[in-house]
Amino acid sequence: MNTSLLQYILHLADNSFIYGHRLSEWCGHGPELEVDMALSNIALDNIGAARSLYQYAAQLEGNGKTEDSYPYLRDGRAFRNVLLVELPKGNFAETIARSFFFDAYQSLLYKALMDSSDKQLAAIAEKSLKEVTYHLRFSSEWVIRLGDGTEESKQKMQDAISKYWDYTGELFSASETEIDMIKNGMAPDIESLKPSWEKIVSDTLEEATLSYPLRADGAWFQRGGKKGVHTEHLGFILTEVQYLQKSYPGCEW
Repeated sequence: MNTSLLQYILHLADNSFIYGHRLSEWCGHGPELEVDMALSNIALDNIGAARSLYQYAAQLEGNGKTEDSYPYLRDGRAFRNVLLVELPKGNFAETIARSFFFDAYQSLLYKALMDSSDKQLAAIAEKSLKEVTYHLRFSSEWVIRLGDGTEESKQKMQDAISKYWDYTGELFSASETEIDMIKNGMAPDIESLKPSWEKIVSDTLEEATLSYPLRADGAWFQRGGKKGVHTEHLGFILTEVQYLQKSYPGCEW
């Protein structure tokens, strides 16, 4: 079994699973019906992508593992999602800012992963890219709408961009697992994706009449999720998600 491949797949799956869960918290609480439905569907897309990746992980690992083994039977230190996706949903502008940053990253990552030497990973990336393209269009259009809207919406969007900016550096900071995958031709060099991501962000913020956050070269960013060091917020997510399985081990519908 290729340990680096397994850990990389779990990293991607955990990102989508936790991000999807956070977006699902808007179900029934969106500012308008259309937005409520859109966020719910985007949440389902991400959880669906996580399922495909968890299924592949179970196939690689064997030992009786299933797709449910990973989200329901691991503790927080075993999760490898980036910190950005586990932060509380906050207000609508904050959800949009976080979604925009992550959607832009996922769109570039999945496009590059289509060239992975691992055919199954490439196939999952190809399918997911179609969905993420819509996700990015949705979040970027809302950044523009809020940024170029009322004085209040502009301020909230600018505050949200600044709030989550410190968590974006981890997206492009390669872990040891990612470095191994890059060397084996199974994953793209994520640091090489950063200039394209920055252009997407800067172009969108310019259209939204928002300020681009400036940081000096080598500035400190929040990180740790890829190594299993998380905020307390992940613990609350897992308490909710894993409650049934831990209360009634092995239960089936």
